Amino acid sequence: MKPINPVVWFEIYVDDIKRAQKFYEKVFQIELSELPTPESEVEMKILFFPMEMDGEGAGGALIEMEGVKAGENSTVVYFGSADCSLEEQRIEGAGGKVARAKEPIGEYGYMVLGYDTEGNKFGVHSQS
Repeated sequence: MKPINPVVWFEIYVDDIKRAQKFYEKVFQIELSELPTPESEVEMKILFFPMEMDGEGAGGALIEMEGVKAGENSTVVYFGSADCSLEEQRIEGAGGKVARAKEPIGEYGYMVLGYDTEGNKFGVHSQS
């Protein structure tokens, strides 16, 4: 059996969705989409990262939800990149903080760790 990517979805909880939107759009040079919010007893706002339902990789969203604070988790989401030093150069200009500059991880390529404007840690991975 061919191994598959077991990650199908991620959620990044934020305190200020507009501020977080500007950060992720600037660092990754993408556009987040606002889609209808599912019915819930708790007020929430959701912005989706670009994704294809039948494509490779995981889909995900920024979520601002009453009762859930940003930065209170231990999960790190890694975003793919052609060269993670490019995103690293944009992190601080977007209002975030570089936690670890681009560094080699052996045969697995390179990584950068950063913090977004909400205090969430995230990673960027590239092969070069």
